[in-house]
Order: sequence, then structure tokens, then C-alpha cells
Amino acid sequence: MIAITPVRTLDAVVTVPGSKSLTQRALIAAALAESPSQLLGPLASEDTRYTIDALRAMGIDCDDSAPDCWQVRGTGGRIEPPAADIFLGNNGTATRFLASVAALGHGRFRITGSKRMAKRPILPLMEALRGWQVAIDSDAGTGCPPLTILAQGLAGGRTVLPEGKSSQYLSSLLLVAPYAAAPAELEVRGEILSQPYVEMTLAVMADFGIRAEAAPTLNFFRIPQGRYQGRSYAIEGDASGASYFWAAAAVTGGRVVVANVPVPSLQGDARLLPYLARMGCRIDQTEAGIAVTGPETLTGIELDMGDMPDVAPTLAVVAAFAEGTTVIDNIAHLRIKECDRLSAVVNELRRMGAEVEEEPARMIIHGKKGGSNLHGAAIATYDDHRMAMSFAVAGLRIPGVAIADEQCVAKSFPDFWKRFGRMAGS
Repeated sequence: MIAITPVRTLDAVVTVPGSKSLTQRALIAAALAESPSQLLGPLASEDTRYTIDALRAMGIDCDDSAPDCWQVRGTGGRIEPPAADIFLGNNGTATRFLASVAALGHGRFRITGSKRMAKRPILPLMEALRGWQVAIDSDAGTGCPPLTILAQGLAGGRTVLPEGKSSQYLSSLLLVAPYAAAPAELEVRGEILSQPYVEMTLAVMADFGIRAEAAPTLNFFRIPQGRYQGRSYAIEGDASGASYFWAAAAVTGGRVVVANVPVPSLQGDARLLPYLARMGCRIDQTEAGIAVTGPETLTGIELDMGDMPDVAPTLAVVAAFAEGTTVIDNIAHLRIKECDRLSAVVNELRRMGAEVEEEPARMIIHGKKGGSNLHGAAIATYDDHRMAMSFAVAGLRIPGVAIADEQCVAKSFPDFWKRFGRMAGS
């Protein structure tokens, strides 16, 4: 457990690791490319380690010995059956991406994970892959991992993704579609959540040489046959990771500059900044980076966070310090993350004394100016990195906040506590 020390104010410049989302997408494209790639500024974390180890087991040479420049020698889409099961922990992105990558091979692949991963749904992706003639099954018959794939390549043609509630299903299919035996078409039914992550996938594909044709609503795609081309690819600083530092400025009334998240950004989570502005923060693009300055009084707002679920916990913590009511809507998909994040955030805010309502797809936070109704508490993290980092922000203002199982940040931000402490001057 780590205790957070409150600060009077903040005035800091920080950098964040590379984007987890971009690193995992770039790893897949580079692994499937016809020639070598260099990934510059990637994220080295528990999740990306699982992805790299899985790719190596599938016959792809990944050299991550230099922390700031990884070398990936793509095989042009040739995927070898691994000698053993592929274990991916609670890495939902890798589990969904690598299920499709495995389908490109010829032979038996078995993908497993943690107990929590065995409760995270993947059936819509399985059904879409079956439309491309992939033999894929949930071992327990639950529509969740572990998965067994008897791969014979992708047939291509038309398939349907029956729901778009997780953008990872759609991104998984798009990334492998160029390697199908026939030109691929993909229809998506239902509401498509987290659309910026789909746009990010399309951008990474284009950067590696494949341009998919997408309907404006992102519910239909035509993907040409082709091969990704190896390249040198620079990865942006992680906007999700940056959110905790920007939030720190918001709740303390201080100023924090994040130096390495660009404007514009491929990452949808950078769209948190306009919401912080609506709550009263000042946002400046400076030579040093994007600066957030917190106001004397934060104001509650109503917003739809369907496109940026990973930073919904960050904003919820900020909202507990705002005067008035904040409604965070369209976040039912938080329930299938590393934990049921919607309930977890509500539980831990209540543990600190906040008045919060939980509904199936939204939370309503009745904030008090400066968090005047809040008190210290030992925060449970549910083995979820984003819970730990979000609630660390609250401890900068409220005495007595301690974060349990703080090592869970290794999933996406291994040196978070070092950088967070440096920002706070501790």
C-alpha cells in the first residue's frame, strides 16, 4: 500500500511513456509486415510484454533490448503454431488482437489468460472470424477465453461483427483483414463505442501501407488484400497516462505540462482536455507541451464518455472535487474492463465520502467545492491499474488517501509512482 501526500499546489513538467494502444497496434502491423520495422518510444509494460512474448511464440523476431527502439522483423503474415499455450494475463487488447493473428496461421493455437480474462467476453469477435471460415471456440463454452483456434488462414469475403461494444473486436479484424485469401468486407451492427480507437487502428494500418475503405459511421469496411511494409514508426506519449497528471492540476489548482502528447493526437483520450476546460481548467499548448491549469472552483458537467472509457475514472475523481453534479453517461462498457470499473469507481468514491449514484450505463457524482465532503481512505484497486492511478490524484488534495496493491500500475505505466512523486515534489 502506498500513501499519497497532499500538496499545496503544483507547477511541474512531466513526460509519460509511449501509448499502450499505439504500441500494441504497431507491434501487430510490424509483425505482419514484409520487412523489418523500428518502433520508437514504445511502452514497455506488463501488457506489451505479453504481446511480444506471444508474437515470439508465433515465430516473429522481436528485439526489445533497447528501451527506446524496438526491432521487429515481420514475416509477411506467416504465423507459426506455438509450442505451448499462449498466456496473456488480463491483457484484453492482446487477447482480442492475437486471436485474429492466430487465425492467419495453420495449426492449433490455444490462448489463455487470468481468472478475470476468463470473464471478459469475446464471442462477437469469434462470430465474425467464423464468417471468414475460422474454427475458433471458447473452451468453457462461455464466449470468453480460454480459446482454441484450429487455424487454416482467413477466407475473406464478407463477415458481420454482431456488436461494436468493444472497439477491440473491430480493430482486431481490421488489422488482419489484408491477409485474407479474398478481399475482405466487414459489417458492424449495433452501436460502435470507443470510435477513436478504431480510427487509431485505421491510421496505423495506413502508416504501414494498407488503406481500408470505411463508411463515415464506421459500420462498414472494405479492406484490400496486401502486405504491411516495415518502417520506422514513432509512438506518441500515452494520453491515458497523461490524464492523471492533467487531473492533478485540476484538483489542486496547480499547473502541469505534459511534454510528449502531441496536438493533434491519434489518441481519443486526449479529448479529455476539452472536458477539463468545461469544468473550468485552462488548457494551453506551449512549446514545452500541453499545459493544464486548475481553477479556484471546478464545475460539474454532463458528458458522454462512450468514446473514451479509459479516462472515465480520471474524470470521475476530478468530478468529486467539482461544485455541482457531474453525469458521466454511456459507460456500460466499463463493466467489461480489467474489473467492473463503473461499480469500482462508485464504490471507492463512496469510501471517501462522495455522494455517487450508479446506473447501468452511467454514474452521477454530486460534488462539493474542493471535495469538502471527502476524507481519507484505503482505496481498493481491484487489480486494475487505472483505479490505482485515478485515485492517486485524490490524495494530492485529501489527507489520508492510500492506494492498495499499488504495483498493479505495471500493466500500463511501470514507473508511475516515481513520476507521480517527482511531479508532487516528493
